Amino acid sequence: MVSDGEKTFRFGVNLVSPGSRDEWVAKCRRVEELGYDVLSVADHLGIAPPFPALVLAGEATERVRLNTFVLNAPFYNPVLLARDVAGTDQFVSGRLELGLGAGYVKEEFETAGMPFPSAGARVDHLEFTIKELARLYADPDYAPKPLQPGGPPLMIGGRGDRLLSLAAEHAATIAFSGMAKVRDGSPLMLATADAVEERTRFVTERLAGREAEFNLLVQLVRITDDREGALREIHARLSDTLTLEELAEVPTVLVGTVEEIAEQMVAHRARFGFSYFTVLEPNLEALAPVVKLLCRR
Repeated sequence: MVSDGEKTFRFGVNLVSPGSRDEWVAKCRRVEELGYDVLSVADHLGIAPPFPALVLAGEATERVRLNTFVLNAPFYNPVLLARDVAGTDQFVSGRLELGLGAGYVKEEFETAGMPFPSAGARVDHLEFTIKELARLYADPDYAPKPLQPGGPPLMIGGRGDRLLSLAAEHAATIAFSGMAKVRDGSPLMLATADAVEERTRFVTERLAGREAEFNLLVQLVRITDDREGALREIHARLSDTLTLEELAEVPTVLVGTVEEIAEQMVAHRARFGFSYFTVLEPNLEALAPVVKLLCRR
């Protein structure tokens, strides 16, 4: 974690690969060893279950915060979720941060034998979940109590107007997907830098002066001395509609030397307000020297 007069930088990694207990423990310790601030677990079928994974991560580490990135709220009954969140917060000594989203993978609902609600209905359930957790944790007789008064800090992630308005009202951390607007249930595509900036402006206006941390999920990190060549190679592999020039500007793809990427992140903080960057597990090692460099400033 580092600050240079702007909002404090935080760096996280979202773990998405399942494995044995020993592999999980080693991976969690590596996250902490490399200097990351937050260890997150995704919520998708076919990977580690979030709460047991975070409890084990808490046993294996000492310092990192532990985060769900992000729970698919429509999969959960809010009362039962409140119990699991509170118990997990106790078991990880108050290091839990609760990330919530509205869910977007239609195939996962189908695999679970659940209907895929409309986007509006999914956000309805997210809003109900947020308010129900707050209501339960405000009850002095509620048990089990989360270790952090009022419950863990809330992160809300997504891109739509209503979801981001909810985040502006309730969340300590607002997680931006960096994805383009697509038909509900369709594959995700990277948004242009201008489109990402429009989303951050939208939220800033609705915060109306309230402080909140802006997070971005980075899709790719490439350390290279040939930034232009690497961008051309990445662009050739992408199936979305970004031009090469647009790809070079997006905050979700970080390409260049360690020093160049550090400067990109400082610039993204200035332009978009992102001070908390999360990378996907395959980029864990790649971003580590950038984290180390920024933490020396």
